[in-house]
Amino acid sequence: MVAADSYYHRGGEPALLGDTIGRYFAQIVARFPGNEAVVSLPQQRRLSYAALGAAVAAVAKGLLALGYGKGDRIGIWSTNNIEWLLVQLATAQIGAVLVNINPAYRPRELAYALQKSQVQCLVMIPRFRASDYVAMLGELLPELTSGGQALPTPTFPDLRRVILYDPQDASGSVRPAAGFTLWQEMLAAGAAVDDARLQQAGAALDRDDPINIQYTSGTTGFPKAVLLSHHNILNNAWFSAQAMHFTEQDRLAVSVPFYHCFGMVLANLLCLSVGACIVIPCEHFDAGAVLAAIASERCSAVHGVPTMFIAMLEHPRFGACDLRSLRTGIMAGAPCPPPLLEKVIADLHCGEILIGYGQTEASPITHLTTREDDTQRRLQTVGRNLPHQEVKIVDIASAATVPLGVTGEVCFRGYHVMRGYYGDAAATARALDAAGWLHSGDLGVMDAEGYVRITGRLKDMIIRGGENIYPREIEDFLFTHPAVAAVAVFGVPDDFFGEEVAAWVQLHAGAALTAAELRVWCQGRIAHFKIPKYIEFVNEFPMTVTGKLQKYRMQELFAQQHPQTKRQYSKKG
Repeated sequence: MVAADSYYHRGGEPALLGDTIGRYFAQIVARFPGNEAVVSLPQQRRLSYAALGAAVAAVAKGLLALGYGKGDRIGIWSTNNIEWLLVQLATAQIGAVLVNINPAYRPRELAYALQKSQVQCLVMIPRFRASDYVAMLGELLPELTSGGQALPTPTFPDLRRVILYDPQDASGSVRPAAGFTLWQEMLAAGAAVDDARLQQAGAALDRDDPINIQYTSGTTGFPKAVLLSHHNILNNAWFSAQAMHFTEQDRLAVSVPFYHCFGMVLANLLCLSVGACIVIPCEHFDAGAVLAAIASERCSAVHGVPTMFIAMLEHPRFGACDLRSLRTGIMAGAPCPPPLLEKVIADLHCGEILIGYGQTEASPITHLTTREDDTQRRLQTVGRNLPHQEVKIVDIASAATVPLGVTGEVCFRGYHVMRGYYGDAAATARALDAAGWLHSGDLGVMDAEGYVRITGRLKDMIIRGGENIYPREIEDFLFTHPAVAAVAVFGVPDDFFGEEVAAWVQLHAGAALTAAELRVWCQGRIAHFKIPKYIEFVNEFPMTVTGKLQKYRMQELFAQQHPQTKRQYSKKG
């Protein structure tokens, strides 16, 4: 039933899961011991659910032996690999809070994450490609190279230990300096911990205990530390799996990073919630490797942000890969242009691909389309809210709930809403109101059946001469031009109109198009005030690792190239 005030909630829903992650995982291992649980192609390793359960227990015992337990913060700084998954599940078994650290971070950003979350143990890899993680950590902690007691330090008073593992060397890493603990040493210490102690640690946990700190993507300013519970992320994963009609027979190619909610919750936990197989094609996204993994492992699903799907569709080896095993997946993390969705359905064989929407603060999924939705709804909306979640649309000035069909800010309430921002009560109060509604910062509109269409970010909205302009609408339109592969629209200062519309456009390989030609093509198709005044052609966009466009960075770069437009926004928060 839909109320007149735009509030939407589905009845007749299946019950929420009431377990902690550790207890629920134990049930899955018992049900599907022989099923393949994880395949890591870069590591050439495969684990059944029985083997995964045993490996997780060994890591959990190791962490207990080193003195970690409920409430302790354990950070992980690594690309995608089996050990990342082991640490994720092991920390959940003992009640430690896993702190996900972006592998793209450099020393300054790493220091911020370690200090903000008061990390007490850091688990990390030595290197990946040109990134020397040991050297970067050494810049922050030169004490690690000393022969004496290195940790803790005055700068990092909470950090007591750094555990190093090499995903390419299962026998153990080489110690780069005296201050590091090796992965094999942690496992060896855990051999003295019996099963009873591990079970006791798990039995002391409650489903509402905090279990994870995820950092927001950082599209503006410093990222915030989102505190999530067992109940938050386990249920979000399970209900997403149900929406995908996922079972123990499915195999998911994971192209998204584990450190992000998309990877940790909607890939890892989603598969583990039903006994499906996690396929790791690469440590860091590579379109060719993902395509090859889908073909060789007969994957039935693939997740990704829109830019990842574009990269796969345009990869030179796309036509050579047999992708007919694909059935479904989730495209989320950024707006999905309808023409791209049509290509994914037709060319990638993902006839049941779902469009997802949400944010880290909501564990992360709030809305999904379904395979039963008609074409128009799959192309134009992000679907309806998942079971046991509430959503409303409010006026951006008064916060009053708006009528159906009226654009406003999207707000959420339910089991999936974060516990808060770790160590930041003021930011928590700004995001969560007194009634428990999480204010997303996104603009959207809801129809009479609860389907939501996202029209843009509140901070991205362009006000030109009193007209409210939503960049998403213009992006979707420009994407329909046959030469356009990707596009980003943003506002830039203008002395007369207040703001003007700017567009960065990436063309398909071999395509040719001028700014004047694109403007002529727009005439008569969209309102004149929506036609971009500034059009620039680029080879790439500034993005977060998860594929979210950093429009604030585009505005900064634009201002450098067009000094006459450089001034501060008074309306932007």
